[in-house]
Amino acid sequence: MTVVRQDAWNQEEDVLLADVVLRHIREGSTQLAAFEEVGEKLSRTSAACGFRWNSLIRKRYESAIAIAKKQRKERNKDKIGYEESRVDVSSHAGKRDEYVVAKEKSLSLDDVIVFLKNFKSTEERRSDQELANLRNQVEELKTQNAQFQSHLQKLNHEYQLVCEDYKALIEIMDRARKMVATDEEGGNHLTFKVDGLQKLEK
Repeated sequence: MTVVRQDAWNQEEDVLLADVVLRHIREGSTQLAAFEEVGEKLSRTSAACGFRWNSLIRKRYESAIAIAKKQRKERNKDKIGYEESRVDVSSHAGKRDEYVVAKEKSLSLDDVIVFLKNFKSTEERRSDQELANLRNQVEELKTQNAQFQSHLQKLNHEYQLVCEDYKALIEIMDRARKMVATDEEGGNHLTFKVDGLQKLEK
């Protein structure tokens, strides 16, 4: 039984997935067949390959997909064959895996240049967007931090006031206890009253 991998995808596996899917598109096959082929080569499920393609890789190869569909259309029209070249890619385990990349004879240098320009602009837009998102997150975190610092200072101030009031109350209680003890030793009985200003008087 084949062990299904649970580790993360690496760059070589992403390239293999993209190349196989693009080849299947060019040849008029289905993406499902491509996912099954990649799954067998990488010991992953076809569902995992399909999820990886649809969630991440497909966005990076929109221009290449368009070119592949164009080539498929021309292939169906003119019955143009393709020649295969073998490309080595280092696998995750460090071994060299060899897989086939189909090259259409109708693929021109202009198509490659257009693809690379589109890929570059797409990557630049993605990088700019990610940078803007990170900057927004940093600003939000700074604002939250400032609010937390202000709230903490307020709590510290209130805590200090409570501590001071508590110490003052303890001192009053100690003085009252000493006065009562002194008067009891002398045989005098003292009475205390609270005046209108909340002061303890003898």
